[in-house]
Amino acid sequence: LPQLGPHLPPRLTQQPWRLLYCTGQDGFSLRTLYRCGGQPGCPALLLIRDTDAQAFGAFCASTIRCSNSFYGTGETFLFSFSPELKVFRWTGRNNFFMKGDVDLLMFGGGSGRFGLWLDGDLHHGGSHPCETFDNETLSAREEFCVQDLEVWGLA
Repeated sequence: LPQLGPHLPPRLTQQPWRLLYCTGQDGFSLRTLYRCGGQPGCPALLLIRDTDAQAFGAFCASTIRCSNSFYGTGETFLFSFSPELKVFRWTGRNNFFMKGDVDLLMFGGGSGRFGLWLDGDLHHGGSHPCETFDNETLSAREEFCVQDLEVWGLA
């Protein structure tokens, strides 16, 4: 979290964060993640470590929730630690920030590819270059298995 601080919107840099969801405590379930995801409108930080020990994730200025369409703001970004921190900000090319249903959570899009996606049981996911963030693949492989996943929100 400290390394990401300088990349967060200025209004959030001095705010305390707390753990809202953790697969180690809450199990592997997208429905549970939505339920624990924080107050409506509360920013969220999604941190993933895959089975190849790669760390990456997403920052969203609004709560991670079920939705019928894409939502979010231009403050949303993707990041990876491979090995140093890389941040991929909104390009302005589209507004496909994030979208979630019971079977899939996705960040970024364009041309049928998602910058980051997770399945409903949070065991599998993928990352592809996308127009929203002009990101690199966040994990070592385009599809990955989740080792640990955490969601942090403002305290």
